[in-house]
Amino acid sequence: MQTIPVKLGLIVAAMSLSLTACLPFEKQDAKVSINKNPFPSTYKTLPQQNTLFTNATVLTGTGQRLDNADVLMVDGKITQVDVGIVAEDVLTINAQGKWLTPGIIDVHSHLGVYPSPSVESHADGNEMTAPNTAEVWAEHSVWPQDPGFQAARAGGITSLQILPGSANLFGGRGVTLRNVPSETMQGMKFTDAPYGLKMACGENPKRIYGSRKQQPSTRMGNVAGYRAAWAAATEYKRAWDKYNSDYAAGKNSQPPTRDLELDTLMGVLDSEILVHNHCYKAEEMAVMIDLGKEFNYNSGTFHHGIEAYKIADKLAKNANCVAMWPDWWGFKMEAYDMVEENVAIVDAVKNSCAIVHSDSDITIQRLNQEAAKVMYRANENGFALKPEDAIKWITFNAAKSLGINDKTGSLAAGKNADVVLWNGNPFSVYAQAEQVFIDGAKVYDRHDERYQAKSDFLLGQE
Repeated sequence: MQTIPVKLGLIVAAMSLSLTACLPFEKQDAKVSINKNPFPSTYKTLPQQNTLFTNATVLTGTGQRLDNADVLMVDGKITQVDVGIVAEDVLTINAQGKWLTPGIIDVHSHLGVYPSPSVESHADGNEMTAPNTAEVWAEHSVWPQDPGFQAARAGGITSLQILPGSANLFGGRGVTLRNVPSETMQGMKFTDAPYGLKMACGENPKRIYGSRKQQPSTRMGNVAGYRAAWAAATEYKRAWDKYNSDYAAGKNSQPPTRDLELDTLMGVLDSEILVHNHCYKAEEMAVMIDLGKEFNYNSGTFHHGIEAYKIADKLAKNANCVAMWPDWWGFKMEAYDMVEENVAIVDAVKNSCAIVHSDSDITIQRLNQEAAKVMYRANENGFALKPEDAIKWITFNAAKSLGINDKTGSLAAGKNADVVLWNGNPFSVYAQAEQVFIDGAKVYDRHDERYQAKSDFLLGQE
């Protein structure tokens, strides 16, 4: 009598399985995803020569100076920085009386998007059609034949970030390039460097759109525009996160509608894209820090930062880098309250990240001397800065701002061999870059025309 319910249970279970097998199976649609790298780098290292520099004054980029020291580059990497290095099958360069530094990095350049010759048809840096143009990418305006790239190479520039202009609240994406001769932008693109998002505070957006009787026309309109954009991006991210979660759970959900503007902002919220904010005034930088906290992203690097010295401790505490000029000021109201020790004051705070940038096709050619101005002016006013301190403003800290300091920005074993050999102290007015290397490949030699590349645009014009 005990076996009858068991048999009945087995029969019912079998019937249930049979019915289930007859039900139609709902197949999941193919997963929709966003291609985050649709324009990949095609950069390839130029021909390399394993090289040993000996007897140089070495500035590592991280605050260290080594006298009569050696640096060994093998297969495009720095393998040793020491005294008395012995190596076989390498080209040995006696650098007695010369200085060796990491390659110079400019975090704020418009080369290629505002190239030379400076004519209206070449002006491709500002998409002044709406306060938010986060959907545009500076790389799609880069003209790699800009003669300015070679002029910058002669000044020791090995990497640089090309940014859109500062007309809009959200100007678009910036791109980090290797400063090598190339026929295409992709051939210069720094592999795996994160994108940047150009934002702008203050006078520029409110002046441009206010003159058109549009919002923003005030600083409060600027902030309202940022907040509305980040609120929309937050909802967009939530929709994509839900879609991805539902798909992983086997649900056949519908993906959100793509929005290129919000793709970029979502990249910031996902910590994949770094913020680079044109911002002069202390109170505005403080507001941008709070804005980042409201929408859960880091406010990144402040560019120009004329009044950064007023809130240096706040900037360091929030892990903000600040890219500054040594002595540009007074050309508009928000650039008025400047001190020439600005960079040094920011640098003096623990855990700070002070940078000297160019924002110029001229000063990018002597960024070492721009940093020297700060060092000398600051020392006249009570600081005790040395070359080993100042070099990090244009090397390691700049690399940190761009998210590439694990690859470049200092002379250390395992880093890319981005190196500049100077004829003397790089902070002298007489300093010249004699040889420049990117990934161990010589890209410039002051004394050898084979390494003085000319833009295709200039060929045949002399």
